[in-house]
Amino acid sequence: MTETMNAKSSVDPLPILKHLVSIPSVNPMGRDVSGNEYYEGRVTAWLVEYLNNHHLPVEIVETADGRANVISRIDSPGATKTVLLDAHQDTVPVDGMTIPPYEPTERDGRIYGRGSCDVKGGLAAMLAAFTRLSIDQPAGMANVVLSMTCDEEATSLGINHLVGSWSDRAPAYRLCPQRPDVAIIAEPTLLDIVVAHRGATRWQIRTTGRACHSSRPSEGINAIYRMAKVVQCLEEYAAWLPGSRPAHRLCGPATLSVGLISGGSSVNVVPDGCVIDIDRRVLPGEDSMGVRDEVLEHLRSKLDFDLIHEAPYCLSSALSDELNGPLAEKLGAAIRSVVGPREIIGVPFGTHASRVAAIGIPSVVFGPGDIAQAHTKDEWIEIDQLHKATEIYYQFCAAGG
Repeated sequence: MTETMNAKSSVDPLPILKHLVSIPSVNPMGRDVSGNEYYEGRVTAWLVEYLNNHHLPVEIVETADGRANVISRIDSPGATKTVLLDAHQDTVPVDGMTIPPYEPTERDGRIYGRGSCDVKGGLAAMLAAFTRLSIDQPAGMANVVLSMTCDEEATSLGINHLVGSWSDRAPAYRLCPQRPDVAIIAEPTLLDIVVAHRGATRWQIRTTGRACHSSRPSEGINAIYRMAKVVQCLEEYAAWLPGSRPAHRLCGPATLSVGLISGGSSVNVVPDGCVIDIDRRVLPGEDSMGVRDEVLEHLRSKLDFDLIHEAPYCLSSALSDELNGPLAEKLGAAIRSVVGPREIIGVPFGTHASRVAAIGIPSVVFGPGDIAQAHTKDEWIEIDQLHKATEIYYQFCAAGG
């Protein structure tokens, strides 16, 4: 451990993380549900209370009914650069978990609980570093905007609203009226720097048929049989896709997967409808809508019946490493001062970074935790990484970004 870690931080992220884990903020992921554990409202309220207690400015911007981004800001006299630190408030559901999801348990140098890794650990580290910056006000620090956004796990309402505010299409945020100069997005990266990642285009395909009694199936048209042909075509396409274009040197190949299927109303009725959900992972340089058009054309060439292609419900672009090299170098210097050299990498999953980078803001992904623990039945994060990430966020902003 280097000298910067010898002095105890004035703000400890560990109790912050424990409190965040104890407050459910489950994203229902499109499911029709109700209950206190769903949506971010209780976490939002606690974040606002925390910021008020520490005499930090607060802006609450509702992006959907009962769902809001929380923004805070520290301005530094003479600063020429503004850094955006972004972390999301929501988690995935707790189905299948083998530990109490909302009882943060400290054991063997880890904190267990839903969201501990993805991404309340990163949120706690950013919040602790941000609070310490407000107390210390180190000479030469950057202006720092902390955005705690909603709905990352499903449709990215929060980050889309914030990014949209930096154009003429939406009202400006009071605490971040202009686009920042650089952005760091909190996700579990094992303290490596992610400079590139794949995006995702997701949509539904429907087949239609004609319902009839199952005792006389020849009188109907079975939509599930039709969908079986669609799925077979897509399986062949998915096998062809990775070798059809160069893989990205950091993110790997393009991929396609059918993740959900539903059809029919009763076993004794020939089904007149069936639907599947498609997940197409998009490489840097690919067009998020263009990859969908390619799939549509492939299916048209193979099938002798019509399909209904719904509009995409997820259009998440990939993160390219073309613009964020200098940012990665400066963040790397802060990392080296705390833990020594780390890797600059690409990952297959998507983050908020691509949406921020899409309007020309250099963006990278960095945070404590291992993505292998995200969304798992016994989710956890290493406490040591939590503290080190806090110090790194602090050092980066203190050095002017």
